[in-house]
Amino acid sequence: MLDVAHLRIDLGHRVLLEDASFRLQAGEKVALVGPNGAGKTTLLKTIAREMPPAGGTINLPETWGWLRQEVKVTEEVSLRMAYDHLLDASPLTTMAGEIEEAQIRIEKAGIDMGAGIDGADERLDKAIRRFSALEEQFRQAGGYQREADAERLAAGVGLDDEALLREVGTLSGGQRRRLELARLLFAGGDLLILDEPTNHLDADAKTWVVNFLKASPATILVVSHDIDLMDSAIDRVIALENAQIELYKGTYSQFLVQREEREELRARESANFGKEVARLERSKDNFRKANATHAKKRAALTQRIEVMTRQRGPEALAVKRRKIQVRFPPPVRAGDIVLRVEGLTKGFEDGPIFEDIDFIVERGKTFLILGLNGAGKTTLLRSIAGIYDVDAGQVKQGANVTLGFYAQEHEDIKAGVSVISHLRAAGKGVTDPELRKILGHFGMTGDVADQDAGTLSGGEKTKLALARLIIGKANLLLLDEPTNNLDPPSVEAVLAALQHYGGTIVLVSHDEDFVTQLAPDKVIVMPEGEELHFDEGILDLIGLA
Repeated sequence: MLDVAHLRIDLGHRVLLEDASFRLQAGEKVALVGPNGAGKTTLLKTIAREMPPAGGTINLPETWGWLRQEVKVTEEVSLRMAYDHLLDASPLTTMAGEIEEAQIRIEKAGIDMGAGIDGADERLDKAIRRFSALEEQFRQAGGYQREADAERLAAGVGLDDEALLREVGTLSGGQRRRLELARLLFAGGDLLILDEPTNHLDADAKTWVVNFLKASPATILVVSHDIDLMDSAIDRVIALENAQIELYKGTYSQFLVQREEREELRARESANFGKEVARLERSKDNFRKANATHAKKRAALTQRIEVMTRQRGPEALAVKRRKIQVRFPPPVRAGDIVLRVEGLTKGFEDGPIFEDIDFIVERGKTFLILGLNGAGKTTLLRSIAGIYDVDAGQVKQGANVTLGFYAQEHEDIKAGVSVISHLRAAGKGVTDPELRKILGHFGMTGDVADQDAGTLSGGEKTKLALARLIIGKANLLLLDEPTNNLDPPSVEAVLAALQHYGGTIVLVSHDEDFVTQLAPDKVIVMPEGEELHFDEGILDLIGLA
């Protein structure tokens, strides 16, 4: 189904994968796991033929699909209606077009026959036979269910009728992501390669996707930080770390237990091997006399050590999992009122997104912006940040406020610019050693600082964006999905940092556990802009965020 042999992947001077081989059988559901920056997304891109490998071979099945972590929309696609773009993903779309052409030929031949044109009756007969054959093939393939299936998939991932009738370019980032996921599932294929398929999905849509993937006959290779998906829909794990892969059977939770047991066994074997080699070396020292007998015994012991070392093979690299330690510096004290939003209205070409929004944010408070996909959460955050010009109303920052904005699309991280250069721009006057130290807190060490930021994984871009916020020393943080693409240890580190942050936070997030533990003070429900106190009763709404 998918056969990878002796694969090597280089990224600049970094070796992300070396001499890796694995095979996925038909119908298997396999998770690719590893820390942020290990190369998971790069491996998926290489398998999907977006990047050439440095060595090895990849054999793909006849039909396969690929969901990228970052959705890029061309100018042509941006002008298409979302529903039409979804329908075009069906493998039956081409046949539907051929049937329409056959109908046109029938009509034309009928007109010619009525006009007495020679050969029209033969052309009509041929066109009818062609149409009948195509129509029967289309019917048996489920073609007349095509639109119903498209609508079912769209509803499953959380795209409503209103979103489907809009141009793709006017959809929010979350809606475009859902549309691409629906297109991939609609197109089908023997192999589905999925990079973070549940990003931007609410709780109901996540559950639907997990159940769909479990029931799908396709082979699935997925990168995800969604524990529910990893424990419900997969049956094997490929772990990527230190440029090597290891294979495990079972769910993600079972993998964690097996990995710990395997590492403990390796540690014991390494210790025992070291003890045995040390014992043999001591025995060699007992035969120091320069006579033939002692020389033979020393040679025999040396040979035995060499044989043991060869049989053991190269020692597995000790896994060094750097603990992520994120700390925001104590912010400069702002005024009592940090942010005042008055009569804010914003829309685009197809109408208003929200109207007449009013709220006040006090120093030290955490506000959660909540609402359905497309309700204007990101638009509101960008309007507050000054990225969007508003149609009416105003945003007033309080006294001594320094604003930091985290964008979920990472458009402020530019390809062709190094990681450390991005930090230099955010923290003028901060020395390079200090910048590297901050990167190190996020587990981004060594050559990563000089790497082109455009080549970073989604998780690494998230970490770089958060590092830029720390350097900027903001006392008001506007955060749009700050946990997307982060592995569980990194999410915990970011959560702890925000819990101890002394400034003010305005947040958009789909991560229910993260929001629950952060415990915001208030909620702004979009698109109405209604202000509510956060309590346990609001958690049902968080699933709709």
